[in-house]
Amino acid sequence: MTSSRKTEVLQLLRNSGDYVSGQQICETLGISRTAVWKIMNQLKEEGYEIEAGQNKGYRLNGTPDVLSLAELQSRVKTRMAGKELLYFDVIDSTNLEAKRRAEEGAPEGLLIVADKQVAGRGRRGRSWESPAGANIFMTLLLRPSYSADCVSMVTLVMALSVAQAIEEVSKLPVRIKWPNDIVVNKKKVVGILTELTMEADYVQYMVSGVGINVNQTSFPEEISATASSLYLEKGQKVNRALLVQKSMEHFDENYEIFCRTDDMTGLIGAYNTLLVNKEVTVRVLDPRGEYEGIAHGINEKGELIVEKEDGSVENVYAGEVSVRGIYGYV
Repeated sequence: MTSSRKTEVLQLLRNSGDYVSGQQICETLGISRTAVWKIMNQLKEEGYEIEAGQNKGYRLNGTPDVLSLAELQSRVKTRMAGKELLYFDVIDSTNLEAKRRAEEGAPEGLLIVADKQVAGRGRRGRSWESPAGANIFMTLLLRPSYSADCVSMVTLVMALSVAQAIEEVSKLPVRIKWPNDIVVNKKKVVGILTELTMEADYVQYMVSGVGINVNQTSFPEEISATASSLYLEKGQKVNRALLVQKSMEHFDENYEIFCRTDDMTGLIGAYNTLLVNKEVTVRVLDPRGEYEGIAHGINEKGELIVEKEDGSVENVYAGEVSVRGIYGYV
C-alpha cells in the first residue's frame, strides 16, 4: 500500500475527529473497500488506535509516537515550510541531505526529517548525539532573496519557532539561550545549525537543521548537567510528529514576518519574551577579549545588547562569539 494512500486516510480520520464511513473513504479516495480494510489494518499494526463501529465507520482514537512519511504528510499543512517532505529512518545528516537535494534543484520549503542520524554535527563541528526512536532531526531548505548578512537572523527565527512549538505541545517553561539554543530548566534540549551556500555575491540556498531531544531517557555523564530532553523535564512522552507540525507552522508565520523587513523588527518582542539571558549578567566569550555585562535582549539585527560595567553598550553579533551565564551554561 502506498504511503500517499495512508497519508490520505490519516488526513480524513484526523480532520474528521469522529467516525468516517468506509463508503465515504472509498468514494473520496477512489479505492475499494478491501483497500480501505488493508490500510486500516496496516495503521493498527503501526500503533494507531482505530475504532471500527458497526454502521458508523472508522474513528482515530490515538496516534503512536512515530515519525513516518504518511504521519508527517497527514499533519504538515503549511504555506512554505514543509510543503514538500522527505523522511528517512536512518541518514548521515539531514543538513547534508538537504544540501544534496538543493544542488539537484529542490524547491524552497523542502523539509528533511530523520529518526536517526549517524553523522550529525552541531555548532563548530561538534558531533550531535543521535539515537533512534527518541528524537527529531530535521532540516529546512530555504532559497532567500536577502543578503548573506541576514542568515544569522534566520537561525534566531528558527529558534523562536521551535521554542514556541515546544511550549505549545509540551506546556514546559521553554526559553532561548541567545542566539539559538533552546533550554528547559536551564538545560539544553535543542540545537540548531544553519549553513549557507554562496554563488558570486548572493545566497544560492541555505539549510537550517534542528535537533530536538524529545523522548531520550538518558545522557552521557559528561553532558548530563547541561543537556536534557522534553521527556526527562516533563515526565511523560511528547509526540514527535506533532512537534514537527507545530514547528513548521510557527516558522511559516514567523519567517513571513521576518521577510517583510529582512530583519527581526517584527519578532523582537516575541523573541525577547523567551530569552533566558534577558536582564541578567552574562559573560561574552569574544576572541578579542572576554567581558561581562547585563543583556537587555536583541535588536533588529538579532544582536544581543549587552551593557558593560562602565555603562558602555556592545551589540554582540552571533558569529563566533558565545555567551554564557556567569555561573555556568545559562
